[in-house]
Amino acid sequence: MNIALIGSGGREHALCQKLVESNKNNKIYCIPGNAGTSNISRNLDVDFLNFSLLLKTIKKFKIDLVIVGPEEPLVMGLVDFLKKKKVKVFGPEKYAAQLEGSKGFMKNLCKQSNIPTANFKICKHKQQVKNFLKSSRMPIVVKADGLAAGKGVTICYSINEVKKISNEIFSGKFKSSKQLVLEEFLDGEEVSYFIIADKKKFVFFGSAQDHKKVGENETGLNTGGMGAYSPAPIIDNNLEKKIINRIIRPTLSTLKKRGHPFTGFLYAGLMIKNGDPYLIEYNIRMGDPECQVIMPRLKTNFLDIITATLKNNLDKIKIKWNKNKCMTVVLCSKGYPGKYKKNLPLKNIKNLKLSKNMKIFHAGTIIKNRKLFSNGGRVLNITCSGKSFTSIKKSIYKKIKKINWKKGFCRSDIGWRVT
Repeated sequence: MNIALIGSGGREHALCQKLVESNKNNKIYCIPGNAGTSNISRNLDVDFLNFSLLLKTIKKFKIDLVIVGPEEPLVMGLVDFLKKKKVKVFGPEKYAAQLEGSKGFMKNLCKQSNIPTANFKICKHKQQVKNFLKSSRMPIVVKADGLAAGKGVTICYSINEVKKISNEIFSGKFKSSKQLVLEEFLDGEEVSYFIIADKKKFVFFGSAQDHKKVGENETGLNTGGMGAYSPAPIIDNNLEKKIINRIIRPTLSTLKKRGHPFTGFLYAGLMIKNGDPYLIEYNIRMGDPECQVIMPRLKTNFLDIITATLKNNLDKIKIKWNKNKCMTVVLCSKGYPGKYKKNLPLKNIKNLKLSKNMKIFHAGTIIKNRKLFSNGGRVLNITCSGKSFTSIKKSIYKKIKKINWKKGFCRSDIGWRVT
């Protein structure tokens, strides 16, 4: 089978690794991939947002299955486009992808389905912001309505700050939307809960906790994620039942009633407050860097799971997980999530010796003249599995010291809740 995996980040490297492990006879293409995926598959330098060009590439390489990694092509309707062209593709269709593509769509669905979430107001102009502020207490969370690469959420502690951030969004700071959502701030512990769904059934697909802030002690700007670990210890059987019955089931049921059943990966970003889950956001794909700590724990053949989902046969497969803990620390280019330089040499990666329980998933990397360079803000995911979070954390930071990348940085406190 010829398989095309869409994307170029650490998530895609982790997914690619599992596809390679699933069946050695398959041929894997990553579009466009990165330096890491080039070691285990064939990269194709094609703009996956150019759907016509992508289709030509799919036909040229006789692709049997397309798996979509990142959110942007899903929100733009790539799955719908490929299905119309009779291409087998894994991922949610455009309507369901609005769960991530529009914060307003997601919040309105919560309201209709009685899903617990923070009080909110969808705002299209300044007067609506002023009206919300009259009856709200600080802090207030300002969210860009559309996609913002994990950087569209700001917790504001003053009225002036709310107005400033709102004006920036209204002025087009994020190209995806000039609409925003204001919501009350929920204080608690964040956790990520994943499922995989076909048109008939959904199955648990891992839990994780990530670190969104760029600085230690959860300070500074929001990022795409500075590190993560799995499983999330906070989720016990009682909490999981609440998550499923109060959030996951109502969401899938509402979409199905609307004639748009969800298929693919669904990731609920939750706030746990006084033992109860509240929906903060939905992502309609695997998280990044959460994927990098969930996939190493998967025992069941990954391609078999994808195939079962596409055939609406998830009820006929049992997804198994190993008992190991897994953690990843993201090594970033200095300046991230603001301005940073690309094409910085990574000299100490090639000769690193890695144990069986350690992986380095590439994110923003590229090969030029057989040498490794940075090609993004988040560059490498140093990942380790083992019996305890404490031991694997030590192994990760020890390896980062050996990498000794002077042009990069990482947080030193990833996993502070569990170590």
